[in-house]
Amino acid sequence: MKTLIAVATAAALIIGSAGVASAQDQRSGWGQDQGSGHQWNRGERMGQNDWNGAQRVDYRRHHLRRPPNGYEWRQSNGQYVLAAVATGLIASIVLNAGR
Repeated sequence: MKTLIAVATAAALIIGSAGVASAQDQRSGWGQDQGSGHQWNRGERMGQNDWNGAQRVDYRRHHLRRPPNGYEWRQSNGQYVLAAVATGLIASIVLNAGR
């Protein structure tokens, strides 16, 4: 009986720690990358590879609103994406008509 309890406790600890690690990845904003054809939506998070692969945009030249502190405009997959630099959280999307 003691062996069964020990095995059940160990399994619960392993499963619980895997869930915590997954939640931490999602909160960090640098979790899964979407790939080259992904169309972004407000509230999504850009993965670090997607962020680095997207081209930084001069908001004045493209007639976009000035980004708040800590945010940047990036061009990705025919979209202008306004996202937080620290987390990749997307605040706004503008379609790129000149694609």
